[in-house]
Amino acid sequence: MSSKRPLPVLTVDNQAFWTGGERGQLLIYRCQSCTYYVHPPVRFCPKCQGRAVEPEAVSGRATVASFTVNHQKWEPDLDVPYVMSLVELDEQCDVRLVTNIVNCDPDAVRIGLRVQVIFEASEGVWIPLFEPAGP
Repeated sequence: MSSKRPLPVLTVDNQAFWTGGERGQLLIYRCQSCTYYVHPPVRFCPKCQGRAVEPEAVSGRATVASFTVNHQKWEPDLDVPYVMSLVELDEQCDVRLVTNIVNCDPDAVRIGLRVQVIFEASEGVWIPLFEPAGP
């Protein structure tokens, strides 16, 4: 399946993040020394300066911290309107992902909305998207 979304270039540092969805896992790097989550994915902990940083599965649950509803058709195959959002992961509020909120009316999205990850597979990557969380 080919995505309507622009796809990332995989690197040694970001590969776990973009491919964990194949197993249904949102993988975020975590320092093995101080347990701090690190995102964007790099093999260095900004908190303790450790280098023992490895990808770990997180719950995939988050809260919408900010969002915008885009009505401009920036990509020819991407349907509008769509919601671009900054979500804060439950595991650590300063781990924020830029993502799309899907499977709901754009007018229903609000700051504080509880969401959960789903994945869109395309050409060897699994794009983490978020939808409203169930109870």
